[in-house]
Amino acid sequence: MRVVAALIVALCAPLGAAAQMAEALSVAAGADVVILGEAHDNPDHHAVQAAFVAGIAPAAIVFEMLDAAQAGAITPDLLANEAALEATLGWEASGWPDFSMYYPIFEAAGDAAFYGAAVPRAKARASMSAGVVAAFGPEAGLYGLDSPLEAAEQETREAMQMAAHCDAMPVEMLPAMVDIQRLRDARLAQVAVTAMRETGGPVVVITGNGHARADWGVPVYIMRAAPELSVFTLAQGEDGRPPPGVFDAVLDAPAPDRPDPCLAFQ
Repeated sequence: MRVVAALIVALCAPLGAAAQMAEALSVAAGADVVILGEAHDNPDHHAVQAAFVAGIAPAAIVFEMLDAAQAGAITPDLLANEAALEATLGWEASGWPDFSMYYPIFEAAGDAAFYGAAVPRAKARASMSAGVVAAFGPEAGLYGLDSPLEAAEQETREAMQMAAHCDAMPVEMLPAMVDIQRLRDARLAQVAVTAMRETGGPVVVITGNGHARADWGVPVYIMRAAPELSVFTLAQGEDGRPPPGVFDAVLDAPAPDRPDPCLAFQ
């Protein structure tokens, strides 16, 4: 993987928010694959993603939130009609946050081709019994899923899964939860590589901050399968708190009001 000149947009830098974004965008525009992280329920993060899409004018956009059938159903007429697009995608039943936050990304897409990289729940569940290699399929080795994580990374990931589930997850399930995250990372990478080869790029990937991590997220799997591609990663923090991980750029936005997620586990 050719290295894109890293630009760490420090949260304490003297640049204003608009200047930070413009500088990050200028670096991102030179990459083959641009991975745009988000907190899923933060509308400001989606506005930034839409601005990056407009500025980059990618040949393809890969969505974590869509499967291949959903992406294939998108037409130019639907892109011009928010309600019709939402209905066609079955967004309301998907479990993702309000479609109005994501629609500006679709509006900014221009003539980009759409790709879906969602891992179906059935396949994610299957990975817990059959293993991540069998769940991913024939290219599991190409994307490195047949190699275990280093012990320190595995331990860190399991601790993060436990924290994300409010310390309510049975310990014996943690390795499987880490495998599911790896499965999703590899699937996003696989679809991004496919999109790059089919369209010539550049390719934008819309996904959560965790998948955008350059140290263990989607870029790691792209590097395994297509080391000739250059990748740029953007993370978006909240209230001055950057997401954990390594990224080429980090932007910040206010956190929305949200209920305590741990209430669901009580």
